Amino acid sequence: GPHLSTPSLCLLALSCVEAQISMHVSYTHTHTHAPLFEPLVKTKEPLGATIKRDKSTGAIVVARIMRGGPADKSGLIHEGDELREVNGVSLEHRKPKEIPSLLARSQNEVRFTIVPAFSKEEMPPNEPKLFVRALFDYDPGQDPAVPCKEAAVAFRWGDVLQIVSAEDEAWWQACHQRDGHSRAGLVPSTQLHQRRVALQRPKALFKPPTHLTDPSVSHPAGLRRSFRLGRKSSWVREAARAKRWSTGVNGSNPPPTYREVIPYRRDPEDGHRLVVLVGPDGVGVNELKRRLLISDPDRYGVTVPYTTREKRKQESEGVDYHFFSVHAFEEYILSNRYGAHQFIEYGRYDGHYYGTSVDSVRTVMAEGKVCLLDVHPSKIKRVYSLEFMPYVVFVKPPRIEELRLTRRRAKFICDEEDKSAVRTFSEEDFENMIDLAETMENLCGHLFDKVIVNGDVTAAFRELKADLQRVDQAEVQWIPEEWVCPPPTNARSSCGQLGGWI
Repeated sequence: GPHLSTPSLCLLALSCVEAQISMHVSYTHTHTHAPLFEPLVKTKEPLGATIKRDKSTGAIVVARIMRGGPADKSGLIHEGDELREVNGVSLEHRKPKEIPSLLARSQNEVRFTIVPAFSKEEMPPNEPKLFVRALFDYDPGQDPAVPCKEAAVAFRWGDVLQIVSAEDEAWWQACHQRDGHSRAGLVPSTQLHQRRVALQRPKALFKPPTHLTDPSVSHPAGLRRSFRLGRKSSWVREAARAKRWSTGVNGSNPPPTYREVIPYRRDPEDGHRLVVLVGPDGVGVNELKRRLLISDPDRYGVTVPYTTREKRKQESEGVDYHFFSVHAFEEYILSNRYGAHQFIEYGRYDGHYYGTSVDSVRTVMAEGKVCLLDVHPSKIKRVYSLEFMPYVVFVKPPRIEELRLTRRRAKFICDEEDKSAVRTFSEEDFENMIDLAETMENLCGHLFDKVIVNGDVTAAFRELKADLQRVDQAEVQWIPEEWVCPPPTNARSSCGQLGGWI
């Protein structure tokens, strides 16, 4: 077939499975370096192509070319070609299912304006579309080692950057994704930043307490966070010690610096993302979740926990808890060990099992609500997939001076089963809260999408609610690349030093 040498080309319609249409056409073609507007007449033979909406760009593109059909034989239409117009009507922000109505208005001919996709031979060299989320702050004005401060790019934790060159070992070239037309500048490479962090670290003095890295056997799940705080479990008491060893833990596993992300365009029909709230006990995660539920009960929902204890008179199955036998609960636990992961998080309290199941999250999301999930950071991986698309919010305590002012007289329930069991925060609670938050951030910060400092709970709630509304309404979401393209074992990405968590 003829080679596409024009920047855009107008052709007549296609048979679109996704949009449930079937246009029967014949056509002619000519060669030119300007856009063509060719009259195409309907016939009984379908063009033999389908269209779809590109999740990354939102564009309507050719999804498939049928072998042996007119489109295949002509060589003028290729998979990946972007459709810009139908009879002069822009297709921007339109869905495939809207195309039939546009085609129905035509009489004897239809004109499509398309932008050809690059073939492998035509792909411009050295132009990788590689986007990363920064996992640290960088100010070139404070960096004495940067080759040229004026040529460097400043960024904050969470900013999305496009890496345009990663050839230099120490300094990459990148630009902010939000400034699509800005010039590229210098940013520290993964290797450079990791070396800097390693030089700032003292050697580990302690081994990591296992309670912090895997708390599943110690802490109940769901709404009942206060069980964890009330028990004063060893991983909370050892938070100060954990602060000292955490630097050594990451010493053998270099800290993440950038994380590869890709744009994901949401359809209005897409469900809400799962919202995961994490933070040290006492920081106010439960209170923020409670306020979200009260503010809009039709929008937000929470999971119903599972338990093996006896049902009380005022409780209802499936409302307060799912009541399981010990045998059934332990079967779920065994499925976790064999990779099925029925439970996101589970534990024992006062001789009974408690847990939050994956299915309970699916139930809330199937109701069309935003599911609010409160788990230990180490359990985020159980829902870290494209199915749930978790938006992870880390609730962080303020400085200890502010904690003393805002929490000194505050009381909290230290036993969910006994509402009268309350006490005030102690100085040790404040120190543990801050130390544990720092440890969580060091070990799991690469999983966080948002960090909220909960000094004043009213201000923190307003910030959280506004942020969740922004995320839900955003047309483009930046999600981890491995959700869509899981890397093979021991594989790296196409950019050499970049892949998944870096």
